[in-house]
Parts: sequence; C-alpha cells; structure tokens
Amino acid sequence: MANATQENQTRERLFQDDILDQMLAAGWLLGESNRYNKALALYPDDVVDFVKDSQPQQWDQLTKHYPNTDRSPNATADALLKSLERNLKNKGTLWVLRNQVKDRGAKFNLCCFKPDHNLNPDATARYQKNILRVVPELVYSPNGYDGRLDLTLFVNGIPVATCELKSEFKQSLNNAKIQYMKDRQPKDPITKKPEPLLTFKRGALVHFAASQYNVAMTTRLAGKKTFFLPFDQGTSDGGEGNDVPADDFSSAEGSYATGYLWNEIFQKDNLLLILSRYIHLEVKDEEQLDGSIKVKETLIFPRYHQWAVVSKLINTVDIEGTGQKYLIQHSAGSGKSNSIAWLSHQLASKHYYTGHPELSKQTGDKVFDSVIVITDRTVLDSQLQ
Repeated sequence: MANATQENQTRERLFQDDILDQMLAAGWLLGESNRYNKALALYPDDVVDFVKDSQPQQWDQLTKHYPNTDRSPNATADALLKSLERNLKNKGTLWVLRNQVKDRGAKFNLCCFKPDHNLNPDATARYQKNILRVVPELVYSPNGYDGRLDLTLFVNGIPVATCELKSEFKQSLNNAKIQYMKDRQPKDPITKKPEPLLTFKRGALVHFAASQYNVAMTTRLAGKKTFFLPFDQGTSDGGEGNDVPADDFSSAEGSYATGYLWNEIFQKDNLLLILSRYIHLEVKDEEQLDGSIKVKETLIFPRYHQWAVVSKLINTVDIEGTGQKYLIQHSAGSGKSNSIAWLSHQLASKHYYTGHPELSKQTGDKVFDSVIVITDRTVLDSQLQ
C-alpha cells in the first residue's frame, strides 16, 4: 500500500511538473508560496509592480497621500493593497478586475484587457504589461491550516483560479472533487474563520478538479454541497469525455487528454478574454416555501464547449468575413442561452483590428452594424436579456 501511494504521488508530481513546464513555456511566471499574503489572499509583489509599471501617474498620485518614510517604508504599497482588499471583500474579484479601485483621487485598473482595435497604442501597451503567475503547492490559509493547493493562478497578483490534480487511475477525478469538498472549505472547520482565497466572489473565481483524463469545475466551494460541472471537450464516450492521446498521456511527451485546460483556457490571451467577456454574476430572486424571496447569486464560468463554439465563430469571422451561414448543435440543458448571449455581445463589439480596404472598412470600424437574435421561446428571451 505504501509503495502504491508513493507511486501515485510521483505520477501526480510528474503531471503537475508537465503542466507547469507547458505554462511557463507559454509565458506564465512561476511564483512561490512564501511570497503569497494569506490574509489578503494576494500576491502583493505583482499587484504593486503591475500598477507602478502600467499606471505610473496614478501611483505618483497615491504616493502624495501615502508617502514612504523611514517609519513606514512601504506606505504607498500598503495603502494600495488595503484599498484593493476592501474592494475585494465588498464587491468581489470579478468587479475589481473590470472596474477601477479608487483611493484619494488615484484610480487604478487592476487588469488591462485587450482593446477592440489597435488605434490606441497606449492601451495595447498596457495590455502587454499584465502579469500572469502560477504558484504550485500554495499554502493559502491564514487560519493555521497547512493544506496546499496544487496550482493557483494569479492575474496581477489577484487569484483567479485554483486547481487540484489527481493522477492515480481513470476515476481519479472524483478524488479531486472530494478533496475540494472535504479539505477546501470556505471557512476553516475549526476556527470558523473565512478562507479569503476560497470565499465565493471574494476569492478565486473558479476551481478546477483535473486528472489526465477529465476536468470538472465549480465557481462556489460549499463543502459537501459543492456542485461541479463537467469541463470536458465532449470528444469521446458518445459526446462526453476527452480523446486520449496515442501515447496515453505519457509524461515523457507531456501530452494529456486534458491538455486543453492549460494550453487553451489558461493561454494568456484566452484567459484574459474569459475574464473580460465571459464570466458574469447571475442574480435571481427565488421564492421560498414560506413565500419569502431569497436572492441567489451564481458566478457563471463558460464550460469548454461554450467557450469553444463562441471562439470558433469569432475567429471564423476574421477569416471568412460577414454574410456567412453556420449551424451550431447545442444539446438540451447545455447552456445555449449563455452561448448565444456571449456570441451576440462579442459580435456587437467586434471591430476591424487592422482594417479591410477591400470592404471599404477602416481600422476601428465595427464589423457588424447590428446583431439580431430571433427566438420562439419566451424563457430564452428573458434569459438573453
């Protein structure tokens, strides 16, 4: 039994190392757990470095109000981190990534998303300054718990995703899910104090359970009530699962059935696009048995097939232009409302990036003058709204 456990741990470490190697080759930076601030749930160095590099005038503005002194050598950075933490607690990670954090007249963007066109070189330059970092074996709890997350992803020091990896046998995905349910509680089981990194809205936006064969995800950790959605490509098992590479995920080749997770979804441009255009907070009023109304919040992260179909159509427009016809098959209950909404939104905001003289279109012109959605279902209509 001991030998089997050791072998499993060795395979899991090889799996983790392969993922890290491929992410670092694609431009991610490698972080260290001891550089992470557990109480703030931030990678402080990246927060400060990004703001100073991308928004020096705003940094100087903050420095005027919080100057560094001999007694407080990090006063400016501490003020920025304090403002950021306050906004994370009150408004959430997604809001912080998409809006400005303000303090004493200084206004900071904690993430710079890719502009719709290249008419503004400064916006393109700021986009290139985003810092994407992956930290393996993160000791995350400020409450004394020494549990480690296999991979944690940060954008400009702000956590956006966590991953638990399992490499034992073909059903090992369930073990990763159980680990999230049992060992990754949003509140420490003993002290009952919150775990900022794992708190809904305030911490990481999505949590992935992954093996070499399958991936599942959740946007809300809630102990035994945690609900996972499949995040497979649907290329095997009758429209489910993932095709297994010919080498059967040989670590020597670094090829895995789930490689799309880190090579596509975690690819820097793709992840930043998901953060800017896909994830959204759904707020619904639900009537309870006693007649009272309870507000239910759900953070929606696109499933793989949703992201893939929208991306494919957007990219096809770049190649084939407008005026074409396409048919998309979407099974019942697989989230077609969101797919339609994401596609419509991105088509409506799509601009010619470099200009198309043959179409009398210039850089910055909209590709589509309007986007019309026709549906015969009132439920779908309300969902799209």
